[in-house]
Amino acid sequence: MTASWIDNQKNLMLFAGRSHPELAEQVAKELDVHVTPQIARDFANGEIFVRFEESVRGSDAFVLQSFPAPLNQWLMEQLIMIDALKRGSAKRITAILPFYPYARQDKKHRGREPISARLVADLLKTAGADRIVTVDLHTDQIQGFFDGPVDHMHAQLQLAEHVRNNYSLDNITVVSPDSGRVRVAEKWADSLDGAPLAFIHKTRDPLVPNQVKSNRVVGEVEGRTCILIDDMIDTGGTIAGAVNVLREAGAGDVVIAATHGVLSAPAAERLAACGAKEVVVTNTLPITEDKKFPQLTVLSIAPLLARTIREVFENGSVTGLFNGNA
Repeated sequence: MTASWIDNQKNLMLFAGRSHPELAEQVAKELDVHVTPQIARDFANGEIFVRFEESVRGSDAFVLQSFPAPLNQWLMEQLIMIDALKRGSAKRITAILPFYPYARQDKKHRGREPISARLVADLLKTAGADRIVTVDLHTDQIQGFFDGPVDHMHAQLQLAEHVRNNYSLDNITVVSPDSGRVRVAEKWADSLDGAPLAFIHKTRDPLVPNQVKSNRVVGEVEGRTCILIDDMIDTGGTIAGAVNVLREAGAGDVVIAATHGVLSAPAAERLAACGAKEVVVTNTLPITEDKKFPQLTVLSIAPLLARTIREVFENGSVTGLFNGNA
């Protein structure tokens, strides 16, 4: 009597929450897989129910969820999806968070404050996530909050390629909106053929969120095309103020490049009126019609996420996606 062995090869399965279906479909298309069908609904009191319609036993599961408003609902949905996969005997669960929620709360500024970015990492681990894939964290140390592998991807190469293809590099200055992002600006400068750097010295009132008083430019920007970089644009006040400071310093065109377009109101109005020639973001978050304005360009992050998923699934090198420079 011959034993009948079941093929036990790994099976890649992609799961997606309800927050950003367009991105999920783009990633699925890049991977040539389908988003696993599921039932997801809200009860009258706000509780979330999720059930997958295919067997997940033994699968290499990738759970994609983005975090626009209402952020807390989508975070809970992803945790519930991960728990359902764990209880359905998925072999490995990778949480894909193109935009990491609560990333700005990564340290205590004063006493009696939470470190909410760490709490999110603990919640994901407790739910059953074995690994995290994310894009352009607010600060690198958040990687250490999760007790397991974290693939920290960068949209800089994609954004810089857009700049390279649309602007002359002869007259470009890379501008950091504050002294804290100068290291990121240095990487940008290297990718743009060693462009010179500048940064904006600014002050922030720790008691007032989303408001910054920009002071002065440190570096040479007069008559130059300024590439103003940041990880995210929320209400747009900081970045619009930075554009004004650059303009007052005699800068030529100002191009804003950021990974995460949160674009909370009144960001669209501010950015449309601030004098920037172009605002380039990726679609780590959904850009709805009310957030769009004429100067806005949205690049898809799906190819980067799909390549990362493929490398993780095949036990390849994620760092190799950045030519070893990740």
